[in-house]
Amino acid sequence: MITTHLAHQFGARAASHPTRPFLIEGEDRHSWGEIALRSDALARAFRGQGLAAGDRIGIDLPTGTEWVVAMLAAAQAGLTIVPLDPELGYHELKYQLRHAEVSAVVIPEAPTPVDYLELFDEILPELPSLHLIVYAGPGTRWFDDRAVPFGEMLARGERLPALEAGDDADAALALVYTSGTMGKPKGVLLSHRAMVASAMGTASALGLADDDCILQALPLFHVFGLSVLLTAISAGATVVLMPRFDAAGALALIANAGVTHLPGVPTMFELLMRDPAFGTTPLGRLRGGVVAGSMVLPPLVDRIRQWCDVEIAYGLTEAGPTVTATRRSDPLEKRRTTVGRPIDGVEVRVVDVRSGVLHGAEAVGELVVKGTTLMDGYHRMPNETARTLTPEGYLLTGDLALLDEDGFVTIVARRKEVIVRAGQTVTPRELEDVIRTHPGVEEVCVVGIPHDVLGELICACVVLLEGAVVTGPDLRRFCQDLLSATKVPDLVRFFDGLPMTASGKVKRQELARVVALG
Repeated sequence: MITTHLAHQFGARAASHPTRPFLIEGEDRHSWGEIALRSDALARAFRGQGLAAGDRIGIDLPTGTEWVVAMLAAAQAGLTIVPLDPELGYHELKYQLRHAEVSAVVIPEAPTPVDYLELFDEILPELPSLHLIVYAGPGTRWFDDRAVPFGEMLARGERLPALEAGDDADAALALVYTSGTMGKPKGVLLSHRAMVASAMGTASALGLADDDCILQALPLFHVFGLSVLLTAISAGATVVLMPRFDAAGALALIANAGVTHLPGVPTMFELLMRDPAFGTTPLGRLRGGVVAGSMVLPPLVDRIRQWCDVEIAYGLTEAGPTVTATRRSDPLEKRRTTVGRPIDGVEVRVVDVRSGVLHGAEAVGELVVKGTTLMDGYHRMPNETARTLTPEGYLLTGDLALLDEDGFVTIVARRKEVIVRAGQTVTPRELEDVIRTHPGVEEVCVVGIPHDVLGELICACVVLLEGAVVTGPDLRRFCQDLLSATKVPDLVRFFDGLPMTASGKVKRQELARVVALG
């Protein structure tokens, strides 16, 4: 029987192979059965502390075993997890906790480097719904009666009566906040049915099985990282937990932990290939992986596939998250230049941006998505939900795309990122692809800057390779030879590095504000 509730799916996997390794973290190995017992005890403790089905619990931990146990316990107790970035500042964290109306939160005991016990001491008076803090660590620090060590929660749960796992697949599994590259983060409500269906479809498309070992180097608070974990559970695979990605450490884990599957954003793969140890590190059992999270160019795909047979996937938080993926059986050129075809249970169309009329094949329009994996809506944002989900059940992605006759999707640009200069539409990616070919350029992001006469100016924000000597006029002349005059950047600004989200996307709006301020 196929289940679309996480607690039941995990329970079935744990029952079928309880002694197999599920989580590997450093020198520690935890079996499926062990994690099932720990998450069951924590679920009972959550209920024993007064949490009820439908309550929301923030998880503000680095990637690790406690994170996974907290998620599974919440699912069993009928709670909704709110994954939180451990590096959020005071005001960002307070906004998300207040907006989500969390009843409990799980935090690290030791400073990481943020001292969360002190931070929550400051925030608590402004969070009336929060009445339980669970802190992971040795339990040597005292806070107040609302704070309980993680280990003590497990011990309490073991003494409580058995808890029947929740079975409402339409209940919210997660409230995930978007990265906010184009504005304030929105809380996306995703049900068990949506996220489990997405994980099952992703596992099938990528050909994952229970003998796979997946490197979890993406942060679990981000929907891509969370999807990797849920996909591993769906496949019954082993997960190697990496609290923070670094290229040398990842290469060591690939070589020594038996990793077969490597998910990541383009930047991660680029950093791996630039690491001094890359050429000499044996890659062991590594068979494949998936690259997603931001646009990936065919030349990068070609370089990666020389050592790791990756697939390309596309998704967004609101879609649960996976929408499309390439498959190993797809034609090579499709695997290079597209983001693949929809996963099982997902339907896509390309429609006219203004009218919503269905486009024919090979015409650029807005990609819209329908299926069981979609969000229920934005938490406490009904107007935003109505603007994003159509009455027919389609999600407006805001991405411009091509859909060919074989059902393969090519992402062209984010609709909100398109620059309109003197009435001419300019797609940032087209310029970025050209500027990246300059031998002195390491990274580039093209943004629009408001202008009284032209509407917007085109600004190329460039990071040069170490030691490169390149000027703005040099880059403009380079573009003039390769682009039409209307697409040549009006401005070139140089940076030591571009502001990035945790998922490896450039914070375009932040960058545009910096440039506009001069």
